[in-house]
Amino acid sequence: MDYRTLGKDLKVSAVGMGCMGLSRSYGERPDRKYSVDLIAQAVDMGYTFFDTAPLYGTEDAPHDNEELLGEALKPYRDKIVLATKCGVEFDWSDPSTNKRVLTDAHPDVIKKSLEDSLKRLQTDHIDLYYLHRVDPKVPIEEVATTMKELYQEGKILHWGLSAVDEATIRKAHAVFPLTAIENRYSMMYRSTEDLFPTLEELNIGLVAYSPLANGLLTNAYTKADLKKFARGDDNRSVMPQFTEEGMDKNKDLLALIQKIAEEKQATPGQISLAWMIDKKPWIVPIPGSKKASRLKENLGARDVELSQDEVKAIDDALDHMEMSDVFGGAPVNK
Repeated sequence: MDYRTLGKDLKVSAVGMGCMGLSRSYGERPDRKYSVDLIAQAVDMGYTFFDTAPLYGTEDAPHDNEELLGEALKPYRDKIVLATKCGVEFDWSDPSTNKRVLTDAHPDVIKKSLEDSLKRLQTDHIDLYYLHRVDPKVPIEEVATTMKELYQEGKILHWGLSAVDEATIRKAHAVFPLTAIENRYSMMYRSTEDLFPTLEELNIGLVAYSPLANGLLTNAYTKADLKKFARGDDNRSVMPQFTEEGMDKNKDLLALIQKIAEEKQATPGQISLAWMIDKKPWIVPIPGSKKASRLKENLGARDVELSQDEVKAIDDALDHMEMSDVFGGAPVNK
């Protein structure tokens, strides 16, 4: 297994496992035994970095994902890095498939959220604790101070921010140094690259969520598959890249990835992950999957070598290519 370092000293597998899909957003949830076994298989494959959040559940089981990881990773706790989050909750009264989230990052809320997460995750500390979304009602410096207190108590070892801009990063880092930010990043969502100089300057890692554009970049879907995404429990049913119009607009993108995959004797998903892994040594993608075969494939992306010239050629092609819009996540405080 190849490892990477986030921030000063948080060592993680070069590809992490995003675990949300085991509990929400992507259609039918696997049963608990299947999911526990799948996570154990991921550990055996070499994954050491697992990402969850209190938010990753359903109205009936709102904290399902943390509870799942608490059970599945307890035997391996000293071998893995566990990341979870705080500061948001779903508005369950929202009838939309893509439900809005409400922010609350007051110190007492963060502290209680952490205590609840520790219980569900069956651990006495969190390796990487993120503010899930910035709360406009609470200065980010106040959040950083709270995180520093939790670090001093030994309850968190590192902290980070999710879905943030440069100004917020700098304000937070000045109070208590950040280890990582977790932002959306893929071939279809590249605005995060604007943050690269800041992250390099401050020695902050990037954990890339949705690195496969919610699965589109695996090139495993056709228009016929769109009918399988049931409204109500599958966010893909409202994602712009998974519409007939979107599939048409993304033909050239998927053809490019497929061509490179054939040249490299890899899969389209591996090319999509290798492209970002080979950009910077401090980028760690966290694709999710409900299949062991996909987990193994994702991990294999680290074995695909793209030169800097090849990465630049891909970037140049992406700069001049038509694409659909890509899913931007849950609306916040709307």
